[in-house]
This record gives sequence, C-alpha cells and structure tokens, in this order.
Amino acid sequence: MGGSVSCCISPGESPKIRRRQVELDECPITTTEDVSEDTGTYLQHISDRELPDELAHEENPSDHPRASTLFLNKSQTDVREKRKSNYMNHTSPGLLTKKYSSCSTIFIDDSTVSQPNLKSTIKCVALAIYYHIKNRDSNRSLDIFDEKKHPLSKEKVPDDYSVVDPEHKLIYRFIRTLFSSAQLTAECAIVTLVYLERLLTYAEMDICPCNWKRIVLGAILLASKVWDDQAVWNVDYCQILKDITVEDMNEMERHFLELLQFNINVPASVYAKYYFDLRSLADDNNLSFPLEPLSNKRAQKLEAISRLCEDRYKDLSKSAMRRSVSADNLVGIRNSQAVLS
Repeated sequence: MGGSVSCCISPGESPKIRRRQVELDECPITTTEDVSEDTGTYLQHISDRELPDELAHEENPSDHPRASTLFLNKSQTDVREKRKSNYMNHTSPGLLTKKYSSCSTIFIDDSTVSQPNLKSTIKCVALAIYYHIKNRDSNRSLDIFDEKKHPLSKEKVPDDYSVVDPEHKLIYRFIRTLFSSAQLTAECAIVTLVYLERLLTYAEMDICPCNWKRIVLGAILLASKVWDDQAVWNVDYCQILKDITVEDMNEMERHFLELLQFNINVPASVYAKYYFDLRSLADDNNLSFPLEPLSNKRAQKLEAISRLCEDRYKDLSKSAMRRSVSADNLVGIRNSQAVLS
C-alpha cells in the first residue's frame, strides 16, 4: 500500500500493541512445573487464560460487540443536561410528533438493521460525529487530516477553522452530499462510523474542527470500497470535490489504512450494535425514524415472510426430532445386544 508514515506514529509503537502488552502483563498465564507420572504435563484450561471482565470491557468498541460505543457515551452528558433543564424549568421536551397505531391504522418503522433508512441514518451518523467534536477530550490530530495543510477546496481556510465547532446541519450536509453524489447506501454510513471510531482509538487522536472533514471523507472512502459491491473510485470523489487531487486522496487512504493497522473487518454483531446505538441516539435527541401506515401490500409481504420462517422452523424441529429418535433407537439396540451377550 505504500511506504512508511512520516507524520504518524511508527508501526513499531502501535498504541493497540502497547495496550495489548499491558493487558497480558496484568493477566499472566500461570503454569505449573510439577509433572506427575500418572497425569503427565499439566495443561491449563482455556477459561483460566481469559482476560478479566474489567479488561474485556475496555476493548475497542469498533472491534468488540460488548464494549459501549464512543459516540453514545459522549452524547449522554448533553442528554442528561437537557433532561435536567427540562425538569427544573418544568418544560416539555417539545411537540409530540411520533405517530401511534390505532384500531384502524397500524404504523410501522421503515428502517431495519438489514435495510436502514438512508436519510435518518445519515442524520444520526452526523449527530454522532457532532458529539465527538463537541465533547472531545483534547485536540490531538495528525498532519494528513489537517484541512489547513491539505485543503479540500481552493477557498481560503478561515483563521478560526480549528476553534469553531461545526454545527450538526453542516456535518449532515457534507455527508449527504458525498452519499448522494456517490450513490452510497445507509449500511455504508454505519460502517463509516465504525471506521471513524476505530481510527480515533487506534491512533489515539481526536476528531476536531481542523480535521473532521478529511477524517469523515477517509472513512467514507474506505467504507464504500469495503461494503459496496461496486466501489467508488478515488477519482470519482475528485469529481464531487472539484479541488482535491487523486494523489491527495490516495495518500490519505494509505495513511488511514496504516493507522487502522489494515483492520477493516466489521463483524455482524458490531454492525448491529452501532445500528441500535444510533437509534438510541435518535430517541434521545428527538430524531424519529419515519413511520408509515401498514398497507395491504406490505401486510401480505410480512405475512408471507412470517409463514416462510414458520415453515423453516417446523422443518428444523422435524429434523431435530428425527435425530433424537434415531439416537434413542441406537441406544436401545446397543442395550439389547448387551443383554443378549
């Protein structure tokens, strides 16, 4: 993929490798040197070599399904403040715009974990990035993502570009433009957020006003190539962002991959966790997913899917029953043979 990274951490001092070494040092594998003539060499059970729960939960959330997502943790401070303010001022959170089902009409959510709603998902991802920037711990960054040193347009970068936090609408418009022009899917937006948080954890950096655009662009670029069957080429993004060069895109992609330690795998459990955490973020910030009335066509489709799943379950139950009966018959035959002998 390229040479060494000059502006980044050296591969030999990877933060992930250092953390893993600390965990192994804190949880040494104990062995016994006692060898018995009867039992032979002692082999430690695998459960004795597992890391304690407190260390397992400290793992990177973009790799482990049990670890809480970073964006949801960063958003909780603002959510608690909003609730406290509403309680102290005796004000309602706002107009109730959510639709509820009745005897005559049933409203269902159009978004699922396998087919998320594109517009709502992009809004949630933009909101997650907004909370990352607003509640960041510091301003740690790398030159390759600095918009002053690697501008995305020929327009002059404002002097306060590294101080003023972008609004949620600005982040949403930037992501929506890329997704609309490149015709990317909602699943790609979720994978983009996974790669973004993985980068922040592996490289031990922060997403801040001076680097958020290039970090988001790099994550979208990588997610579109990994997730979509027909990936968007780097030169295609140069058609969307007119003033960026292919060489700059290639260099940013190479640095992004090296900082991820070429770990682009997204397990299904991690993907599902990010999807449901984005929905929780939407509920906390009154970003409702669209609800549509259940039509006759949609109801027939759901009924067909339900009937298909029920038939499959019956087939699996019959197969399990046959295996159980055959096993019982085999045991009975062996018992009869033992009695006769």
